[in-house]
Amino acid sequence: MRRESPHTASEAPVGPEGGAARKAADADAAARDGQDTLPLPPWKGPAILLVDLDAFFASVEQLDHPAWRGKPVIVGGDPDKRGVVSTASYEARPYGVRSAMPSSTAYRLCPHAIWTRGRFDRYREVSNEIMDILRSETPHVQQVSIDEAFLDVSPTAVNREHPVEVARRIQRRVEELGVTCSIGVGTSKTVAKIASDMDKPRGLTVVYPGGERDFLGPLPVRTMSGIGAAAEEKLRSRGIRTLGELADADEGMLLRAFGKNGRVMHVRANGGDDAPVAQDDDVKSVSNEMTFAVDLTARDEVEGAIATIAAKVGRRLRRKGLRGRTISLRMRYDDRSVRSVQRQLAAPSDDELAYTPLLHRMMDELWQPGMPVRLIGVGMAGFEEDEGVQEALFDIAKVAPSEDDVRPSIPDEGKRRGLIEATDLVKDRFGETAVRFGRELRGEGNTTGSAAKNPADYK
Repeated sequence: MRRESPHTASEAPVGPEGGAARKAADADAAARDGQDTLPLPPWKGPAILLVDLDAFFASVEQLDHPAWRGKPVIVGGDPDKRGVVSTASYEARPYGVRSAMPSSTAYRLCPHAIWTRGRFDRYREVSNEIMDILRSETPHVQQVSIDEAFLDVSPTAVNREHPVEVARRIQRRVEELGVTCSIGVGTSKTVAKIASDMDKPRGLTVVYPGGERDFLGPLPVRTMSGIGAAAEEKLRSRGIRTLGELADADEGMLLRAFGKNGRVMHVRANGGDDAPVAQDDDVKSVSNEMTFAVDLTARDEVEGAIATIAAKVGRRLRRKGLRGRTISLRMRYDDRSVRSVQRQLAAPSDDELAYTPLLHRMMDELWQPGMPVRLIGVGMAGFEEDEGVQEALFDIAKVAPSEDDVRPSIPDEGKRRGLIEATDLVKDRFGETAVRFGRELRGEGNTTGSAAKNPADYK
C-alpha cells in the first residue's frame, strides 16, 4: 500500500514485495521532482479507481467566490429549519463540522463559518465536466454520487498504461478545473473505496495486488461500506473487531449470522469483490425527495409538494431519455415513521402532467388531513422490458393495479408534450426556477435547503 499526494509522499508501500514497493515510492518522488526515470512496479490483474471529489460543494463555492478561499465554508440547510450539512470545507472540519450533521449543531461549533444553501445546478455542471474527464480515460465508469465514481482501468493487451499513471493524470486534469480529488487505487471496489478515504484532500493511496490483506487487516470493521452499527455490534459479540479478524472468521458462522451478506463481507475483507464497475447507463430508478422545515398538514400543501417533486422527476427522466412504468410515493411523518405506495402505469411515461393526478390519488392511502408530513419522495422505475424482477423504490405499504380513471389535468397528450418541451427549454436556458406552475409555488421557502448526493438527482 502506498499513500502519496501531488506534493508529498506520506508513507512507503506495504505489500508482499518490499523491494518493488520501495522502488515505487522512489519513482513517485522522482516524478514529483520532474524526473520520471524510475519505473513503477508492474500491475497484474484488475485495477479499480475510486475518484472522490474533495469537499465538493464547498470547493465549488470557494472556486466561484475567491474571497471564501482559506475560510470555513458550510453548504447546507438553515440551522433553524431542521437543516443538515451537505458539505463542509476542510477549513471548517477542525471545528468538528461534518457532512450529515444537523445544521444547528454545526452552527454552534463554527458560528463564524460562511453559510450557503448551495447552487445545485452549478454543482451538477462542474460534476458533469469531471465525469467527462473520467469517461475520456475509460468507458468503464460508474458514477455513484455527484462527487464519486469508480473506474476500471485494468491493464489489457491493448491498454498497457499503469493504473497509477492514469490516477495521477486524472488528479492533474481535475485540478485544472479549480477543484481537487482524492483517489484510491486497488484490485477491487472495496479496496479502492477504503483507500480513497485514507489521505484527504488531494491524496493518492495505492494498494498493489497482493497487498490487500496487509492494508485492510488493522482497520475497524466499520471502515467497510455496508457494515453499520448493528452489524458491527453483532461482529463484536463474536470477537471480530478488525477487517483482518473478519477475513479470518469462519464463513459458515458469518452465513448463519448475516445470511448471504455474510459471504459478501468475508470476500471483501479478504480483498475481493463480487461487484464489477457497472456502466452508468444501467439506471434502475429516478427519484427525488424533499424535506420540509415545517411539517405539512393541509391538503393543498401536500398536493403542491407532490407536484413539485413529480416535476423534478419528470425532467430528469427526459434528460436521460427514460420512461418508466412504476411510479412510487413515499412519506415520512413527524414521528419519523415511513410509508410508501406504488402503481403500475398503463404505459411508460416521463410526463409529470400525466402521472401527478395519480400521485394525488395515491396520497390518500398514505395521508389524512392534519397528519404532519416531514418528507415526501417520488420515484419512477420499471425501465426494463422484464418488469417481473423490478425492485420497488421504497418499502412498499401497498401495491395496487393501475387506475385508468385518473385523468391528466390536460387530457390532450400533444398539448401536454408541447407545454413540457417549452418549459424544459426555458429551464435549460435560465435555470430550474425560471418557470414553475402555481401549485409548485405553494411550499416555496418551506424546505430545509439540504441536498442529497444521489447521482440521479444531478443528471
